Amino acid sequence: MVVRELTDEAVDHLFHALADATRRDILRRSARGELSVSRLAEAYPMSFAAVQRHVAVLERAGLVTKQRHGREQLVHAAPDAVRRAHQALDQLEAAWRGRVDRMSQLLADDSNQAETNATTGHGR
Repeated sequence: MVVRELTDEAVDHLFHALADATRRDILRRSARGELSVSRLAEAYPMSFAAVQRHVAVLERAGLVTKQRHGREQLVHAAPDAVRRAHQALDQLEAAWRGRVDRMSQLLADDSNQAETNATTGHGR
């Protein structure tokens, strides 16, 4: 499987969407089966328009899709949504592991240099 690197903008949209508890709940509900936006709105103590805005944020992040079915807008979880979030976290982890590995190497090099100087009498 070829995994493309997510752009900074895509990662921003993804984590912005997942940062809100209501949006995470909408994602969970839509992953269990398609629901209309109006059905989703019944589950929350907010207006229909507010739920529509939450769904729009999830859609912009690629976590859900909407499909018109008559007068209803059905919300579907994107099949690769969790994989994309995992991929973004893996990319961040790889970057930080690289930095930690580099710092460890620099510290080891510095320690080896100090040890060499102590045994040879240099650096006094």
